[in-house]
Amino acid sequence: MAEKEQQQAFPLAPTNGYARSDAEAATTNTEELRRQKRKKYLIYFAAFVIFQTLIIVLFSLTVMKVKTPKFRVRSSSSINTVDVPQTNTSFTLNAQFGVKNTNFGPYKYDSTTVDFLYNGIQVGSAVIPKSKANFLSTKKINVPVDLNLSGNTSNSEILTLTSTARLSGKVELMLIFKKKKAVNMNCTMDVNTRTSELLNVACK
Repeated sequence: MAEKEQQQAFPLAPTNGYARSDAEAATTNTEELRRQKRKKYLIYFAAFVIFQTLIIVLFSLTVMKVKTPKFRVRSSSSINTVDVPQTNTSFTLNAQFGVKNTNFGPYKYDSTTVDFLYNGIQVGSAVIPKSKANFLSTKKINVPVDLNLSGNTSNSEILTLTSTARLSGKVELMLIFKKKKAVNMNCTMDVNTRTSELLNVACK
């Protein structure tokens, strides 16, 4: 009995002496995992924001950037036989005009008139009807033009003509945004009265 009482006088040592330390370690690990997850989510979010910003900037610099279309006489134009009497030269120019639209939306333009000049004097004109040039394409317009060059041109084998016009319209983007754009035509071309050829078509 005395031995039993003596043994009970001393408390029993806990068998789970590391239980508290294990619980604290588990809590610490859980918090660390949460911090790592939050950090990972923040990195993903920042990468997403940067990616979206780059997409918006690229979209603004390419798709949403409105460029001025080009309006020119195309080199595929041709002429009928040139009539060269003593005091007057006349012929029909089978003119092909081109409206080149390099935008990501259609270019809707109003009707206009192209004037043809010889030595600064108007010798003919062509009416361009109202229409549109689709996105990233060239609208081709064929118009016959009667040209009469008064004065003595019988000694000139090469006649230099100038064509001028102003085309006004709007570029539409995504069916919402509209931007007014006008373009001037300033082209020169040579007519060979002997061979009835149109040569050296150049536009600024």
